[in-house]
Parts: sequence; structure tokens; C-alpha cells
Amino acid sequence: MSEAEPIPASAPEAAAVLNGTDSNGTEALNATAKFVATPEGTALAYGSLVLMALLPIFFGALRSVTCSKSKNSSDMPETITSRDAARFPIIASCTLFGLYLFFKVFSQEYINLLLSVYFFGLGVLALSHTMSPLMSRIFPESFPNKQYQLLFTQGSGESKEEIVNYEFDTKNLVCLLISSVVGVWYLFKKHWIANNLFGLAFALNGVELLHLNNVSTGCILLGGLFVYDVFWVFGTNVMVTVAKSFEAPIKLVFPQDLLEKGLEASNFAMLGLGDIVIPGIFIALLLRFDVSLKKNSRTYFYSSFLAYIFGLGLTIFVMHTFKHAQPALLYLVPACVGFPVIVALFKGELTEMFRYEETSPEEEGAKDDSSEKKDQ
Repeated sequence: MSEAEPIPASAPEAAAVLNGTDSNGTEALNATAKFVATPEGTALAYGSLVLMALLPIFFGALRSVTCSKSKNSSDMPETITSRDAARFPIIASCTLFGLYLFFKVFSQEYINLLLSVYFFGLGVLALSHTMSPLMSRIFPESFPNKQYQLLFTQGSGESKEEIVNYEFDTKNLVCLLISSVVGVWYLFKKHWIANNLFGLAFALNGVELLHLNNVSTGCILLGGLFVYDVFWVFGTNVMVTVAKSFEAPIKLVFPQDLLEKGLEASNFAMLGLGDIVIPGIFIALLLRFDVSLKKNSRTYFYSSFLAYIFGLGLTIFVMHTFKHAQPALLYLVPACVGFPVIVALFKGELTEMFRYEETSPEEEGAKDDSSEKKDQ
């Protein structure tokens, strides 16, 4: 039986922690005889978690290519610089320890109630954004699709400044309505399927919208979180305590007793979203690098994607063999960075890979304007 630790949204740590949990997040017995997963149940849970981890990385990476070229302010990616990457493990550590103190001082019930309401709003928006491209294909062309714009400004005249400028249509409203139904289901029932729908949406949006500006920044981020993850899992009990106390859709879960209890199963294997999003944004960067080479090949994307499968499989194997908590990034980081680097060395493109610099749509526009002025 295994679970990967749930991850606070502002601190996407990734760790694998042994033991099943019930629907309230309490520890299911591994040493005693409360619940022992069957080999079939364990295999089904592990296999389902791996598949659910791969889907947001694959489709999020594909959508990140389109997102990087978007001119719509609502779809603009958030670019992570090397300075952001260097500070991230420190910020994540402070957030994690702050949550640990909160759960020690205040009532866990009230904290999780506030978190549920907070993630209800975020989850509805994330799931709506995830569903939007699919709905555009499902609806017929004859569907009356009206356009809307939500605009907030500050000041007047020449000093007027846009605060929010969001464009949407009728299809987006339909997506929002469906997502709200899922949100209410999660808010009142905390069902694992609703949790997974929100978790998948968070992961896919993270991979799509969080962009590393270059490979060096990715190495700094993954390297820092590698150390962070190992320290908080092996060095303290902070991460495990927060994981067992934190109730929010920032993890993917799958019941190990599904075959016995059906949809009412309650002993879960878990995978934190940090295990998906952190390697996922690096894999998405390599896909955009592949596109920039204009060779009609996806060598670096597929090599890193296969490396992720290998690293996640190794995490599960070690965790299941030694029956001890494992920091997933301990295996994922060397695999996801090492495999593409070896491929680049073999192809003689290592220098080109590390020189690749992703520019934002605004910077591209500025370059185009400057080139037009030079031509004139």
C-alpha cells in the first residue's frame, strides 16, 4: 500500500509516503490488520495513479506550446526566472512549516473548512479552463455563442489603467456551470472522483501556464526542490504531518479497495500534484525547445516523458519494496534532467539546449515592432 503525499498549493513538494488512508485522511493500518490491500487492488491503484499523472503532463505540455504564442491576456503564461527558481524551495519550506504550525495550534476541522471553500473557487475556475477547448469541439457550429468581456479599470482619461480584462463566451459559461456542479459535489461529499477532477485540472493548468524561461532555470528549480524534498521527508516529520492533516484537491487519489467496495471505497493510494507539476513544467519546456528547432521531431519531449515514467515507476518500486516514505523527486529529478541531457550530448545539441531562451508574447511583440522600425 502506498500513497504520495498531498501538496499545499503554494508549496508543491513531492514525496511518497507509505500507508493507505481513509476518506478523512487518517492513517489506515499497515502494521495492524485494519486493511490489507490485495495485489490486484494495489496494482490497479498504482497503475491508475501513474496514468492520471501522465495525462496532465502530456496534454498540458501540448497546450503550453499554444499558450506561449497566445495574445489573450487571460491565457498568458507565468514565466519563472532563475531568481524565482532559486527562491522557490525557501518559500516552499516556509509555507510547509507554517502549515505545520497552523495544524499544531489551531483546530484541523476549521482550517480544512476554509481550505475547502478556497479550493472550491480555484477548482471551478481551473476545471472550466481545462474543459473549454473540449467544449469548443463538442458544440455544433450552429450553437448561439455570444461573446462577453469582463473589464475593470482604475482611474480615468489618460491615467486609466486596466485591472482585469477577461473575454469569454457562452461555451465558457457552460463549462463554468458544469465545473460548479463538480465543485458542489466535492464541497459536500469530498468524493474521490470529484477530488481527482479538480486535481487533474490543477495539474494540467500548472503545466500549461507555468513556463520556465530556459533549461538552466529548470535545472535550478528541480535541483532546489530535490534537496528540499529529501530534507523534509527524511530529516523531519513535518511533511508527513501536513500531508495527513491537509484536506484539499491537491492530490490524486485512487482506492486500493475499489474491487471490494466499488465507488464507496475509502482506503486510498495518493500522488501529490507536486510530483506531476514540477517535472511537468520542465518536460513542457523541452517540448517547446523541440518546436523551436523546427525539425518536426519531439526527441527531447519524448525522452523526458519516458524518463518521468521510469522515475515514477522507480519511486513506487522502492516505496513498495522497503515500505518506507520516499521523496519522489529523489528519483524523478535525475531521470527527467539526466535522460534529455544524455540525448543532447549524443546529438551534439547540448549547448543549443542550454542557450535556448523562451520569450514571452510581449517580448516577441516588442521585437517585431523594433524590427519594423529598423526596416522603415
